Amino acid sequence: MKVCIVAEGCYPYVVGGVSGWINSMIKSFPNVEFVLLAIVANRSLRGKFVYELPENLTQVYEVYLDDCEWEGGRKKSGRKEHLSHKQHDELLNMVLNRKTDWGVIFDLFHRKNLSVDELLMGPDFFEIARECYNRNYQNINFSDFLWTLRSIYLPMFWTLRMDVPKADLYHCVATGYAGILGSMAKHFHGSSLLISEHGIYTREREEELIKAAWVKGIYKNIWIEQFKKMSQLAYDTADVVTCLFDHARELQMELGCPEEKIRVTPNGILVEGLSDLPGKNEEEKQYINVGAILRVTPIKDVKTMIQAFDFAKKQVENLKLWIMGPTDEDEKYARECFELVETLGVKDVEFTGRVNIKDYLGKMDFTLLTSISEGQPLTILESYAAHKPVIATDVGNCRELIYGSKDDFGEAGILTHIMNIEEIANAMVRMAVYEKDRARMGEAGYRRVNAFYRIEQMKAVYQDIYKGFAEQHKIPWTEEPFQIR
Repeated sequence: MKVCIVAEGCYPYVVGGVSGWINSMIKSFPNVEFVLLAIVANRSLRGKFVYELPENLTQVYEVYLDDCEWEGGRKKSGRKEHLSHKQHDELLNMVLNRKTDWGVIFDLFHRKNLSVDELLMGPDFFEIARECYNRNYQNINFSDFLWTLRSIYLPMFWTLRMDVPKADLYHCVATGYAGILGSMAKHFHGSSLLISEHGIYTREREEELIKAAWVKGIYKNIWIEQFKKMSQLAYDTADVVTCLFDHARELQMELGCPEEKIRVTPNGILVEGLSDLPGKNEEEKQYINVGAILRVTPIKDVKTMIQAFDFAKKQVENLKLWIMGPTDEDEKYARECFELVETLGVKDVEFTGRVNIKDYLGKMDFTLLTSISEGQPLTILESYAAHKPVIATDVGNCRELIYGSKDDFGEAGILTHIMNIEEIANAMVRMAVYEKDRARMGEAGYRRVNAFYRIEQMKAVYQDIYKGFAEQHKIPWTEEPFQIR
Protein backbone atom coordinates (compact mmCIF):
# COMPACT_ATOMS: atom_id res chain seq x y z
CA MET A 1 0.00 0.00 0.00
CA LYS A 2 1.26 3.47 -0.85
CA VAL A 3 0.18 6.39 1.34
CA CYS A 4 0.84 10.02 0.47
CA ILE A 5 1.06 12.21 3.57
CA VAL A 6 0.11 15.81 2.74
CA ALA A 7 1.38 18.33 5.30
CA GLU A 8 1.57 22.12 5.48
CA GLY A 9 4.36 24.04 7.18
CA CYS A 10 5.63 21.29 9.46
CA TYR A 11 7.34 17.94 8.78
CA PRO A 12 10.18 17.50 7.95
CA TYR A 13 11.29 21.17 8.13
CA VAL A 14 10.44 22.03 11.74
CA VAL A 15 10.09 20.08 14.97
CA GLY A 16 6.91 20.18 16.97
CA GLY A 17 3.82 18.20 17.88
CA VAL A 18 2.40 17.67 14.39
CA SER A 19 5.82 16.99 12.87
CA GLY A 20 6.59 14.47 15.60
CA TRP A 21 3.22 12.81 15.04
CA ILE A 22 3.87 12.42 11.30
CA ASN A 23 7.30 10.95 11.93
CA SER A 24 5.82 8.58 14.50
CA MET A 25 3.03 7.51 12.14
CA ILE A 26 5.45 6.66 9.33
CA LYS A 27 7.66 4.67 11.70
CA SER A 28 4.61 2.88 13.16
CA PHE A 29 3.81 1.35 9.78
CA PRO A 30 7.08 -0.06 8.38
CA ASN A 31 4.94 -2.30 6.13
CA VAL A 32 3.54 0.74 4.26
CA GLU A 33 5.33 2.83 1.64
CA PHE A 34 4.92 6.53 2.34
CA VAL A 35 5.59 9.53 0.16
CA LEU A 36 5.35 13.08 1.45
CA LEU A 37 3.75 16.05 -0.26
CA ALA A 38 5.04 19.02 1.75
CA ILE A 39 3.57 22.51 1.47
CA VAL A 40 6.12 25.20 2.32
CA ALA A 41 6.40 28.96 1.95
CA ASN A 42 8.99 29.19 -0.83
CA ARG A 43 12.00 27.56 -2.49
CA SER A 44 14.42 28.84 0.16
CA LEU A 45 13.28 25.88 2.31
CA ARG A 46 13.87 23.31 -0.40
CA GLY A 47 15.33 20.12 1.06
CA LYS A 48 16.13 21.71 4.45
CA PHE A 49 14.97 18.78 6.56
CA VAL A 50 15.52 18.62 10.31
CA TYR A 51 14.38 14.98 10.59
CA GLU A 52 16.22 11.89 9.44
CA LEU A 53 13.65 10.39 7.09
CA PRO A 54 12.45 6.84 7.84
CA GLU A 55 13.41 4.16 5.31
CA ASN A 56 9.81 3.58 4.24
CA LEU A 57 9.42 7.28 3.30
CA THR A 58 10.61 7.00 -0.27
CA GLN A 59 10.05 10.45 -1.77
CA VAL A 60 9.44 14.06 -0.72
CA TYR A 61 7.58 16.38 -3.11
CA GLU A 62 7.39 20.11 -2.36
CA VAL A 63 4.71 22.71 -3.11
CA TYR A 64 5.70 26.38 -2.75
CA LEU A 65 2.93 28.85 -1.86
CA ASP A 66 5.09 31.82 -2.83
CA ASP A 67 6.61 30.99 -6.21
CA CYS A 68 6.93 32.08 -9.82
CA GLU A 69 6.47 30.33 -13.15
CA TRP A 70 9.45 28.60 -14.69
CA GLU A 71 10.06 26.69 -17.86
CA GLY A 72 13.48 25.32 -18.76
CA GLY A 73 15.05 27.49 -16.07
CA ARG A 74 13.55 30.70 -17.48
CA LYS A 75 10.42 32.55 -16.57
CA LYS A 76 7.53 31.79 -18.85
CA SER A 77 6.57 34.47 -21.32
CA GLY A 78 3.22 36.18 -20.86
CA ARG A 79 0.27 34.88 -22.82
CA LYS A 80 -3.45 35.63 -23.03
CA GLU A 81 -5.64 32.64 -22.27
CA HIS A 82 -9.40 32.92 -21.88
CA LEU A 83 -11.72 30.74 -19.83
CA SER A 84 -14.64 28.80 -21.24
CA HIS A 85 -18.12 29.77 -20.02
CA LYS A 86 -18.16 26.76 -17.68
CA GLN A 87 -14.72 27.52 -16.27
CA HIS A 88 -15.67 31.17 -15.78
CA ASP A 89 -18.90 30.23 -13.99
CA GLU A 90 -17.25 27.76 -11.62
CA LEU A 91 -14.39 30.13 -10.83
CA LEU A 92 -16.99 32.80 -10.07
CA ASN A 93 -18.93 30.36 -7.87
CA MET A 94 -15.73 29.61 -5.96
CA VAL A 95 -14.92 33.29 -5.40
CA LEU A 96 -18.51 33.99 -4.32
CA ASN A 97 -18.43 31.03 -1.88
CA ARG A 98 -21.26 29.31 -3.74
CA LYS A 99 -21.64 25.61 -4.54
CA THR A 100 -18.80 24.84 -6.93
CA ASP A 101 -18.01 22.01 -9.33
CA TRP A 102 -14.43 21.59 -8.13
CA GLY A 103 -13.71 19.05 -10.86
CA VAL A 104 -13.92 21.87 -13.41
CA ILE A 105 -11.48 23.94 -11.29
CA PHE A 106 -9.02 21.06 -10.94
CA ASP A 107 -9.10 20.36 -14.69
CA LEU A 108 -8.65 24.06 -15.49
CA PHE A 109 -5.43 24.33 -13.50
CA HIS A 110 -4.00 21.23 -15.12
CA ARG A 111 -4.43 22.68 -18.59
CA LYS A 112 -0.91 22.73 -19.99
CA ASN A 113 -1.06 26.25 -21.38
CA LEU A 114 -2.49 27.87 -18.24
CA SER A 115 -0.43 30.65 -16.64
CA VAL A 116 -1.30 31.52 -13.04
CA ASP A 117 0.14 35.03 -13.49
CA GLU A 118 -1.82 35.68 -16.66
CA LEU A 119 -5.03 34.37 -15.15
CA LEU A 120 -4.78 36.58 -12.06
CA MET A 121 -3.78 39.67 -14.05
CA GLY A 122 -6.05 38.99 -17.03
CA PRO A 123 -9.57 40.10 -18.00
CA ASP A 124 -11.38 36.94 -16.81
CA PHE A 125 -10.29 37.23 -13.19
CA PHE A 126 -10.80 41.00 -13.33
CA GLU A 127 -14.45 40.52 -14.34
CA ILE A 128 -14.97 37.86 -11.67
CA ALA A 129 -13.52 40.21 -9.06
CA ARG A 130 -15.71 43.08 -10.31
CA GLU A 131 -18.88 40.96 -10.08
CA CYS A 132 -17.97 39.84 -6.55
CA TYR A 133 -17.26 43.46 -5.63
CA ASN A 134 -20.56 44.73 -7.06
CA ARG A 135 -22.53 42.08 -5.23
CA ASN A 136 -20.92 42.34 -1.78
CA TYR A 137 -18.26 45.02 -1.29
CA GLN A 138 -19.18 48.31 -2.97
CA ASN A 139 -18.45 50.29 0.21
CA ILE A 140 -14.67 49.67 -0.09
CA ASN A 141 -12.05 50.69 -2.64
CA PHE A 142 -12.17 48.41 -5.72
CA SER A 143 -8.43 48.54 -6.40
CA ASP A 144 -7.63 47.41 -2.85
CA PHE A 145 -10.26 44.69 -3.12
CA LEU A 146 -8.88 43.43 -6.45
CA TRP A 147 -5.31 43.20 -5.16
CA THR A 148 -6.49 41.49 -1.99
CA LEU A 149 -8.27 38.84 -4.08
CA ARG A 150 -5.14 38.33 -6.14
CA SER A 151 -3.02 37.86 -3.01
CA ILE A 152 -5.59 35.43 -1.57
CA TYR A 153 -5.83 33.29 -4.68
CA LEU A 154 -2.17 33.25 -5.70
CA PRO A 155 -1.09 30.57 -3.16
CA MET A 156 -4.27 28.61 -3.81
CA PHE A 157 -3.67 28.65 -7.57
CA TRP A 158 -0.06 27.49 -7.10
CA THR A 159 -1.43 24.62 -5.04
CA LEU A 160 -3.92 23.74 -7.78
CA ARG A 161 -1.11 23.61 -10.36
CA MET A 162 0.68 20.80 -8.50
CA ASP A 163 0.98 17.44 -10.25
CA VAL A 164 0.06 15.27 -7.28
CA PRO A 165 2.00 11.98 -7.12
CA LYS A 166 -0.13 8.85 -7.47
CA ALA A 167 -0.89 6.90 -4.29
CA ASP A 168 -3.51 4.50 -2.94
CA LEU A 169 -4.46 6.80 -0.08
CA TYR A 170 -3.94 10.50 0.57
CA HIS A 171 -3.60 11.30 4.26
CA CYS A 172 -3.84 15.07 4.79
CA VAL A 173 -2.68 16.34 8.17
CA ALA A 174 -4.99 19.38 8.00
CA THR A 175 -7.63 20.85 5.74
CA GLY A 176 -6.53 24.13 4.07
CA TYR A 177 -4.03 23.82 1.23
CA ALA A 178 -3.36 20.20 2.18
CA GLY A 179 -7.07 19.47 1.82
CA ILE A 180 -7.09 21.03 -1.65
CA LEU A 181 -4.25 18.75 -2.75
CA GLY A 182 -5.93 15.68 -1.28
CA SER A 183 -9.25 16.54 -2.91
CA MET A 184 -7.55 17.13 -6.26
CA ALA A 185 -5.66 13.83 -5.96
CA LYS A 186 -8.94 11.99 -5.40
CA HIS A 187 -10.36 13.68 -8.50
CA PHE A 188 -7.46 12.69 -10.76
CA HIS A 189 -6.44 9.32 -9.30
CA GLY A 190 -9.67 7.95 -7.80
CA SER A 191 -7.87 7.24 -4.52
CA SER A 192 -9.26 7.55 -1.00
CA LEU A 193 -8.87 10.63 1.15
CA LEU A 194 -8.26 10.74 4.91
CA ILE A 195 -8.11 14.07 6.77
CA SER A 196 -6.52 14.19 10.25
CA GLU A 197 -6.87 17.48 12.12
CA HIS A 198 -4.72 18.12 15.18
CA GLY A 199 -5.94 21.67 15.63
CA ILE A 200 -9.01 22.85 13.74
CA TYR A 201 -7.34 24.54 10.77
CA THR A 202 -10.09 27.06 10.03
CA ARG A 203 -10.34 28.20 13.65
CA GLU A 204 -6.57 28.54 13.98
CA ARG A 205 -6.34 30.70 10.85
CA GLU A 206 -9.30 32.78 12.07
CA GLU A 207 -7.60 33.43 15.41
CA GLU A 208 -4.39 34.45 13.64
CA LEU A 209 -6.21 36.81 11.27
CA ILE A 210 -8.22 38.49 14.02
CA LYS A 211 -4.95 39.35 15.80
CA ALA A 212 -2.96 40.18 12.64
CA ALA A 213 -1.85 43.76 12.03
CA TRP A 214 -1.16 43.32 8.28
CA VAL A 215 -4.85 42.91 7.37
CA LYS A 216 -7.66 45.16 8.60
CA GLY A 217 -11.43 45.54 8.61
CA ILE A 218 -13.52 43.66 6.08
CA TYR A 219 -10.40 42.15 4.52
CA LYS A 220 -10.00 39.96 7.62
CA ASN A 221 -13.43 38.48 6.88
CA ILE A 222 -12.55 37.89 3.22
CA TRP A 223 -9.43 35.94 4.22
CA ILE A 224 -11.35 33.96 6.86
CA GLU A 225 -14.00 33.00 4.29
CA GLN A 226 -11.23 31.72 2.03
CA PHE A 227 -9.96 29.30 4.68
CA LYS A 228 -13.51 28.17 5.48
CA LYS A 229 -14.05 27.45 1.79
CA MET A 230 -10.92 25.32 1.54
CA SER A 231 -11.83 23.36 4.67
CA GLN A 232 -15.35 22.75 3.42
CA LEU A 233 -13.94 21.28 0.21
CA ALA A 234 -11.78 18.89 2.26
CA TYR A 235 -14.67 17.86 4.51
CA ASP A 236 -16.95 17.26 1.52
CA THR A 237 -14.36 15.22 -0.40
CA ALA A 238 -12.85 13.17 2.43
CA ASP A 239 -13.86 9.58 3.06
CA VAL A 240 -12.87 9.77 6.75
CA VAL A 241 -12.02 12.76 8.95
CA THR A 242 -10.26 12.27 12.27
CA CYS A 243 -9.79 14.58 15.24
CA LEU A 244 -8.15 14.22 18.62
CA PHE A 245 -11.00 14.74 21.09
CA ASP A 246 -14.77 15.17 21.36
CA HIS A 247 -14.88 18.97 21.41
CA ALA A 248 -12.82 19.09 18.20
CA ARG A 249 -15.41 16.78 16.64
CA GLU A 250 -18.14 19.25 17.59
CA LEU A 251 -16.17 22.09 15.99
CA GLN A 252 -15.70 20.09 12.78
CA MET A 253 -19.44 19.46 12.54
CA GLU A 254 -20.12 23.14 13.24
CA LEU A 255 -17.83 24.01 10.31
CA GLY A 256 -19.68 21.69 7.94
CA CYS A 257 -18.09 18.24 8.26
CA PRO A 258 -20.69 15.45 8.03
CA GLU A 259 -20.98 13.71 11.39
CA GLU A 260 -20.82 10.22 9.90
CA LYS A 261 -17.33 10.86 8.49
CA ILE A 262 -15.71 11.83 11.80
CA ARG A 263 -13.70 9.48 13.98
CA VAL A 264 -12.04 10.54 17.24
CA THR A 265 -8.45 9.24 17.35
CA PRO A 266 -6.40 10.49 20.34
CA ASN A 267 -2.64 10.98 20.07
CA GLY A 268 -0.38 8.28 21.40
CA ILE A 269 3.23 8.13 22.58
CA LEU A 270 5.77 5.43 23.45
CA VAL A 271 5.34 5.58 27.22
CA GLU A 272 8.15 3.16 28.10
CA GLY A 273 10.74 5.40 26.46
CA LEU A 274 10.06 8.21 28.95
CA SER A 275 8.96 6.49 32.14
CA ASP A 276 12.38 5.88 33.74
CA LEU A 277 14.60 8.84 32.86
CA PRO A 278 17.64 9.93 34.88
CA GLY A 279 16.85 12.54 37.53
CA LYS A 280 18.80 15.44 39.01
CA ASN A 281 22.38 15.23 40.19
CA GLU A 282 23.36 16.70 43.57
CA GLU A 283 24.10 20.15 42.17
CA GLU A 284 20.79 20.31 40.29
CA LYS A 285 18.77 19.46 43.40
CA GLN A 286 19.10 23.04 44.63
CA TYR A 287 16.62 24.11 41.93
CA ILE A 288 12.97 23.44 41.28
CA ASN A 289 13.05 22.96 37.54
CA VAL A 290 10.22 24.13 35.30
CA GLY A 291 10.35 22.61 31.82
CA ALA A 292 8.79 24.12 28.69
CA ILE A 293 9.09 21.88 25.63
CA LEU A 294 8.10 24.01 22.66
CA ARG A 295 9.04 25.94 19.55
CA VAL A 296 9.81 29.57 20.45
CA THR A 297 6.99 31.07 18.38
CA PRO A 298 4.13 33.50 19.10
CA ILE A 299 1.47 30.77 19.25
CA LYS A 300 3.30 29.29 22.27
CA ASP A 301 3.18 32.72 24.00
CA VAL A 302 6.66 32.43 25.47
CA LYS A 303 6.58 36.09 26.51
CA THR A 304 3.71 35.45 28.93
CA MET A 305 5.63 32.44 30.23
CA ILE A 306 8.74 34.54 30.92
CA GLN A 307 6.77 37.29 32.66
CA ALA A 308 4.86 34.78 34.79
CA PHE A 309 8.12 33.06 35.72
CA ASP A 310 9.56 36.44 36.77
CA PHE A 311 6.67 36.94 39.19
CA ALA A 312 6.85 33.37 40.51
CA LYS A 313 10.61 33.55 41.08
CA LYS A 314 10.15 36.56 43.34
CA GLN A 315 8.26 34.22 45.68
CA VAL A 316 10.24 31.00 45.10
CA GLU A 317 13.87 31.99 44.58
CA ASN A 318 15.16 28.57 43.56
CA LEU A 319 12.86 28.22 40.54
CA LYS A 320 14.64 27.63 37.23
CA LEU A 321 12.97 27.76 33.80
CA TRP A 322 14.18 25.54 30.98
CA ILE A 323 12.81 26.54 27.56
CA MET A 324 13.60 23.51 25.43
CA GLY A 325 13.09 23.73 21.69
CA PRO A 326 14.19 25.43 18.48
CA THR A 327 14.50 29.22 18.29
CA ASP A 328 15.03 29.54 14.54
CA GLU A 329 11.45 29.17 13.28
CA ASP A 330 10.59 32.80 14.10
CA GLU A 331 13.95 34.43 14.82
CA LYS A 332 12.47 37.90 15.39
CA TYR A 333 10.12 36.59 18.09
CA ALA A 334 12.92 34.56 19.66
CA ARG A 335 15.12 37.67 19.87
CA GLU A 336 12.26 39.53 21.55
CA CYS A 337 12.03 36.72 24.11
CA PHE A 338 15.78 36.86 24.81
CA GLU A 339 15.53 40.65 25.19
CA LEU A 340 12.56 40.32 27.54
CA VAL A 341 14.61 38.13 29.88
CA GLU A 342 17.37 40.75 29.89
CA THR A 343 14.97 43.67 30.34
CA LEU A 344 13.24 42.02 33.30
CA GLY A 345 16.58 41.01 34.76
CA VAL A 346 15.14 37.59 35.59
CA LYS A 347 17.74 34.96 36.39
CA ASP A 348 17.79 31.20 35.81
CA VAL A 349 16.11 31.12 32.41
CA GLU A 350 17.80 28.68 30.03
CA PHE A 351 17.09 28.55 26.28
CA THR A 352 18.54 25.19 25.30
CA GLY A 353 17.64 25.13 21.61
CA ARG A 354 16.58 21.84 20.10
CA VAL A 355 17.39 18.95 22.45
CA ASN A 356 16.64 15.30 23.05
CA ILE A 357 14.00 15.65 25.77
CA LYS A 358 15.12 12.37 27.33
CA ASP A 359 18.25 14.21 28.48
CA TYR A 360 16.21 16.84 30.34
CA LEU A 361 12.68 15.72 31.18
CA GLY A 362 13.67 13.47 34.09
CA LYS A 363 15.32 16.46 35.80
CA MET A 364 12.17 18.61 35.66
CA ASP A 365 9.82 18.98 38.63
CA PHE A 366 6.90 19.98 36.41
CA THR A 367 6.30 21.30 32.91
CA LEU A 368 4.61 24.41 31.58
CA LEU A 369 2.60 25.23 28.46
CA THR A 370 1.27 28.77 27.88
CA SER A 371 0.00 28.37 24.30
CA ILE A 372 -2.83 30.43 22.89
CA SER A 373 -3.84 27.54 20.62
CA GLU A 374 -3.25 23.78 20.74
CA GLY A 375 -4.78 20.49 19.71
CA GLN A 376 -3.82 17.63 21.99
CA PRO A 377 -0.25 18.55 22.98
CA LEU A 378 2.27 15.74 22.81
CA THR A 379 4.41 17.62 25.32
CA ILE A 380 1.75 17.02 28.00
CA LEU A 381 1.61 13.30 27.20
CA GLU A 382 5.41 13.13 27.31
CA SER A 383 5.43 14.86 30.70
CA TYR A 384 2.90 12.38 32.05
CA ALA A 385 4.95 9.44 30.77
CA ALA A 386 7.85 10.85 32.82
CA HIS A 387 5.60 11.18 35.91
CA LYS A 388 5.67 15.00 35.66
CA PRO A 389 2.60 17.17 36.33
CA VAL A 390 1.73 20.01 33.97
CA ILE A 391 0.58 23.62 34.09
CA ALA A 392 -1.25 24.43 30.85
CA THR A 393 -3.54 27.04 29.40
CA ASP A 394 -7.16 26.11 28.72
CA VAL A 395 -6.80 25.51 24.97
CA GLY A 396 -7.44 22.49 22.76
CA ASN A 397 -7.74 19.32 24.81
CA CYS A 398 -5.63 20.50 27.76
CA ARG A 399 -8.61 20.54 30.15
CA GLU A 400 -9.41 16.89 29.47
CA LEU A 401 -5.76 15.86 29.70
CA ILE A 402 -5.36 17.54 33.08
CA TYR A 403 -8.71 16.66 34.68
CA GLY A 404 -9.71 13.55 32.72
CA SER A 405 -13.16 12.70 31.38
CA LYS A 406 -13.28 8.90 31.43
CA ASP A 407 -11.36 8.10 34.60
CA ASP A 408 -11.12 8.89 38.29
CA PHE A 409 -7.34 9.31 38.40
CA GLY A 410 -7.66 12.91 39.59
CA GLU A 411 -6.06 16.13 38.44
CA ALA A 412 -2.67 15.81 36.76
CA GLY A 413 -1.77 19.47 36.87
CA ILE A 414 -3.18 22.99 36.95
CA LEU A 415 -5.23 24.65 34.19
CA THR A 416 -5.00 28.43 33.64
CA HIS A 417 -6.49 31.02 31.33
CA ILE A 418 -4.45 32.16 28.32
CA MET A 419 -2.20 35.23 28.71
CA ASN A 420 -3.02 35.48 32.43
CA ILE A 421 0.39 36.25 33.91
CA GLU A 422 -0.75 36.36 37.55
CA GLU A 423 -2.69 33.09 37.32
CA ILE A 424 0.17 31.25 35.62
CA ALA A 425 2.66 32.63 38.16
CA ASN A 426 0.47 31.51 41.07
CA ALA A 427 0.20 28.05 39.53
CA MET A 428 4.01 27.82 39.37
CA VAL A 429 4.31 28.90 43.00
CA ARG A 430 1.73 26.34 44.11
CA MET A 431 3.42 23.57 42.13
CA ALA A 432 6.82 24.53 43.51
CA VAL A 433 5.75 24.77 47.16
CA TYR A 434 3.54 21.71 47.51
CA GLU A 435 5.84 18.78 46.73
CA LYS A 436 3.29 16.09 47.72
CA ASP A 437 0.71 17.57 45.36
CA ARG A 438 3.30 17.54 42.57
CA ALA A 439 3.99 13.86 43.13
CA ARG A 440 0.28 12.99 43.30
CA MET A 441 -0.48 14.92 40.09
CA GLY A 442 2.48 13.36 38.29
CA GLU A 443 1.23 9.86 39.12
CA ALA A 444 -2.30 10.76 37.98
CA GLY A 445 -0.87 11.88 34.65
CA TYR A 446 1.18 8.69 34.35
CA ARG A 447 -1.92 6.54 34.90
CA ARG A 448 -3.91 8.62 32.40
CA VAL A 449 -1.36 8.42 29.60
CA ASN A 450 -1.03 4.67 30.13
CA ALA A 451 -4.76 4.16 30.00
CA PHE A 452 -5.68 6.27 26.97
CA TYR A 453 -2.71 7.73 25.07
CA ARG A 454 -0.28 4.93 24.22
CA ILE A 455 1.19 4.74 20.73
CA GLU A 456 -0.03 1.15 20.45
CA GLN A 457 -3.61 2.37 20.82
CA MET A 458 -3.14 5.09 18.20
CA LYS A 459 -1.52 2.64 15.79
CA ALA A 460 -4.40 0.16 16.20
CA VAL A 461 -6.94 2.82 15.25
CA TYR A 462 -5.03 3.95 12.17
CA GLN A 463 -4.23 0.39 11.15
CA ASP A 464 -7.97 -0.27 11.12
CA ILE A 465 -8.50 2.83 8.94
CA TYR A 466 -5.62 2.03 6.57
CA LYS A 467 -6.63 -1.63 6.21
CA GLY A 468 -10.21 -0.58 5.52
CA PHE A 469 -9.07 1.59 2.61
CA ALA A 470 -6.80 -1.20 1.33
CA GLU A 471 -9.70 -3.66 1.31
CA GLN A 472 -11.94 -1.11 -0.40
CA HIS A 473 -9.45 -0.75 -3.26
CA LYS A 474 -8.55 -4.48 -3.26
CA ILE A 475 -4.93 -3.74 -2.28
CA PRO A 476 -3.13 -6.58 -0.47
CA TRP A 477 -2.24 -5.78 3.15
CA THR A 478 0.91 -7.37 4.49
CA GLU A 479 2.75 -7.01 7.79
CA GLU A 480 6.10 -7.51 6.06
CA PRO A 481 8.35 -4.41 6.17
CA PHE A 482 8.27 -2.37 2.97
CA GLN A 483 11.41 -2.63 0.86
CA ILE A 484 12.37 -0.69 -2.26
CA ARG A 485 12.61 -3.12 -5.15
